[in-house]
Order: sequence, then structure tokens, then C-alpha cells
Amino acid sequence: MTTDLPAAQRFYTAAMGWEVQDVSRPEMAYILFSASGVPACGLMDVPEPGIPPGFFGYVATDDVERTTEKARALGATIHKEPTDVPGVGSFAVLSDPQGAAFGLHQWSDAATAPGPALMSPGRMSWHEIMTTDWEAAFGFYGELFGWQKSDAIDMGPMGTYQLFTGPGGGDAVGGMFNKPPQIPQPFWLYYVAVPAIAPAVERIRAGGGQIINGPMEVPGGAWIVQGIDPQGAMFALVGMRP
Repeated sequence: MTTDLPAAQRFYTAAMGWEVQDVSRPEMAYILFSASGVPACGLMDVPEPGIPPGFFGYVATDDVERTTEKARALGATIHKEPTDVPGVGSFAVLSDPQGAAFGLHQWSDAATAPGPALMSPGRMSWHEIMTTDWEAAFGFYGELFGWQKSDAIDMGPMGTYQLFTGPGGGDAVGGMFNKPPQIPQPFWLYYVAVPAIAPAVERIRAGGGQIINGPMEVPGGAWIVQGIDPQGAMFALVGMRP
């Protein structure tokens, strides 16, 4: 969600190498970004004044109404009840019990849904939540989606970084940890996979973006950076080499 759709489109196509498809409707401008022909994310104007620019993530479900009701029973706040988008699917907008916002999405045709994206260039490959109580957050998401704990990384004074997998186990797809006091609100951060971090950093800076953390090597040998685009949206990158 951005305050300057044309400028954000220019920035992300240059920085990430994303392909662009205009799928706007009469009531809303919408750009679909893809990587090697596979949908990666969308770009739209902020829906109303006062909402800051930022990325918003959706968890796929095969029944958005049932999952919304289960989330409500687990203590989630429902900001937008399940809504149909003709020809695309259904979605809902929620916050978990700690206050981090996320969405649910059900595809009209499950065959069109993008598959797993772990370290696939241009795709959202890591999903990280900074929260007030990661153990409670894991309890919520684990019960709602069947996510499972993977390794727990000791970050010293920063506490535990808990990796998680999807319902069937396997490779970790994200992590949870308690936010530092200076972060005012729990939130999800999404990492785009790139072939190499250093050239991506150069493209980000050339496009007017800022690097606020990194490059930094993380357990497993990957490198990450966190940045802010020219409109103020925070994003992150992950690559297997600097």
C-alpha cells in the first residue's frame, strides 16, 4: 500500500526486477508484480488517509469464512469480514491478539495459487513477526493454521528467535521474536529473495530507498537487509550471498 503508485512501481521494478501487470478495476488501481511469471505481490494506493505505506501479508486458506470465525474465537480482531473479489477469490483482514495485522485469502481457483517460494528470486521467502509475546503469538497461529515450531535461536539479550514451518513441517518459512521497546507496535515483515544482496542494495539506493539494517549474515548462511522505500514502506531482502 503506497501514497504514490507510479513512483513505487518504478522503485520496485528496478530494485527487485519484478514484472508488471496492470489489473486495475474501475473502482481501484492495482498493479500485480510477478517474478518469472509467478505472482509475487500487489501494489495499490493506501485505502484511506492516515494509513501509512507498508506491505500487508495474506495467509492462504481453503475456507476464509471458517478460518475467520476460528480466528475470532482465538481472540483475533476482525477488521474486514470475508469479502469476495470476483474472479480472484475471497479475503478478510484481521489482527492477532497481540495486535499484528494480517490477512486471509482464499483463491477462486486453487490451481492458480502460487506454490512454495522459499529462496525463489523475487518471491516473498521469509515471514517474520515482531510481537509482545512470541510464545502466545505462536500459540495463536499454530492453532489457527497448524504451523509448527522448528529451531529456536538464542539471540542473547534480545531473547529467543523461534523459527516455524508450515503444517507439514519441513523447511522453516519464518520466525517470531519479542520486539524491542522502541518498536511501538507488533507487525509482520516480509523478505524478498534476491540472488545477491550487494547488487540489490545498490539498486535500492539508486532508486531513492534507504537501508536501515544490514547487510547482515544470519544463521544458515543467508544475508539480509531491511530498508525503507521512497514512500516510507518498510521491506526486507534475503539472499544466499552478499
